[in-house]
Amino acid sequence: MTVPLSILDLAPISEGADAATALHNTIDLARHAEQWGYKRYWVAEHHFVAVASSQPAVLIGQIAAATERIRVGAAAVQLGQTTAVAVVESFGMLEAFHPGRIDLGVGRSGQRRREALTEPRPAKPRPPQQWRDVDGVVVPPPFDIGALMRNPALRARMAVLQQPGAESPDFGEQVADILAMLEGTYTVDGYETHVVPGDGAALTPWVFGSSKGQSARVAGAHGLPFVASYHITPATALDAIEAYRAAFRPSRLLSEPYVVVSADVVVADDSETARHLASSYGHWVYSIRARGGAVPYPDPDTVEPLTEDQLAVVKDRTATQFVGDADEVADRLATLQRVTGADELVITSVTHRHCDRLRSHELIAKRWGL
Repeated sequence: MTVPLSILDLAPISEGADAATALHNTIDLARHAEQWGYKRYWVAEHHFVAVASSQPAVLIGQIAAATERIRVGAAAVQLGQTTAVAVVESFGMLEAFHPGRIDLGVGRSGQRRREALTEPRPAKPRPPQQWRDVDGVVVPPPFDIGALMRNPALRARMAVLQQPGAESPDFGEQVADILAMLEGTYTVDGYETHVVPGDGAALTPWVFGSSKGQSARVAGAHGLPFVASYHITPATALDAIEAYRAAFRPSRLLSEPYVVVSADVVVADDSETARHLASSYGHWVYSIRARGGAVPYPDPDTVEPLTEDQLAVVKDRTATQFVGDADEVADRLATLQRVTGADELVITSVTHRHCDRLRSHELIAKRWGL
């Protein structure tokens, strides 16, 4: 195929397993990913759920130490729950240990979730939106993030991710501060302030976004690479890419827009096996949306089918998961790349058994021609 392929990993905890097992599985998959030719290995940031990637910088250091060539990064650090200084210091340290291999990914999901908590409920239900097909790419109606944020369990957990009374700066301001710190031009009240390590580090911030909102505009205005999360927000990913390209201004880091698009895939030796392995994915997504946090990844051999009401909650995600043999999934990935004009694709593959996840990534790597 014509564009690079990378991996996004959540270090998922499977039913009956634990966090330590999930983290060791992540290291194992990263080593294999390097052998199979993947360009990057990114880890997500999640808290209080059955995934073990709660501290990306710590996990990135372990992955980079266990591999030799593959680039390793965050997808993405939630700036709404930390400070620009902490991010530059930690990733500056990683870059010092592993020069030329670290990707600094940032997102505003923490900030976005807090905004959703304060957004008023609509006075009347919004009219239903239609599913669309854009040249072979499924674009479902958007999921109501406000409904998710009203989950009391999620609200309680989010409250402890920051010090009491703390308020995060605007996302655009944080990205500008990170760039200034990396360039050595950061000042506080007129005083030169050098963040060590980090000052002068060869790091490029990657902005992750899900809509045509602030993330896409900030990435474009600063001339930074942009990652559109089709695997999480398939309804708005194409709009995000369009907004990013419209806002793009050349920078010392990029002369032209650079777009990465994510997809959720499950690949097996045959389509029937792949569909069975993916049959508990909807249950996992439902736990996130209905209960406020991912449960241990269910075993497809024992899980009960979802009800019609439950299926309706997760339909946008199950319909946009790429499931099948290597040829089927490669064709859908190629369509996604063609429609979005992506310069790179990043895939995530979650299965109950680690061996099936390894096989999924191995099969698509060979079919993609890595």
